[in-house]
Amino acid sequence: MPHRLFRLLATIWVGSQLTVGYLVAPVLFSTLERGSAGQLAGHMFYLEALLGAAIGVLMLALGNYMVRRGDVAYRRLRWPLLGMLLCTLIGYFALAPFMSAALTDAARAGTDIGHSAYAARFGLLHGVSSVLYGLESLFGIVLVWRLPFSSRVF
Repeated sequence: MPHRLFRLLATIWVGSQLTVGYLVAPVLFSTLERGSAGQLAGHMFYLEALLGAAIGVLMLALGNYMVRRGDVAYRRLRWPLLGMLLCTLIGYFALAPFMSAALTDAARAGTDIGHSAYAARFGLLHGVSSVLYGLESLFGIVLVWRLPFSSRVF
């Protein structure tokens, strides 16, 4: 049962992360006005971060439980899992508040972020956040790729 739960959590987290970042967000920006697309994408990335943080903590606990039970296959999964979790925490709970502040400051100045004095800071933070998201995606792919197969026949 813990093996199946671990696989389910990994599938939900990695699948939702890849879907939001590489399918939904580009569609939003190709179909909506840039400001509206950015607001929606930002909200979706925030929800994805909450989901990722919760699932990541659960998976770490579950993986450690299975390693203590003697299932050493889960020992090698802790590094990509920890990488994903750190990327989530840094990207959404350390960088995102500064990005949000830049957007708010630009709105208070009566302009959009692209034409404001905060554009360079927002662009730098967005770039770092994008790199972290890409790393998180790679960690997720490694995690799913390395998931052990059950030796039992179902």
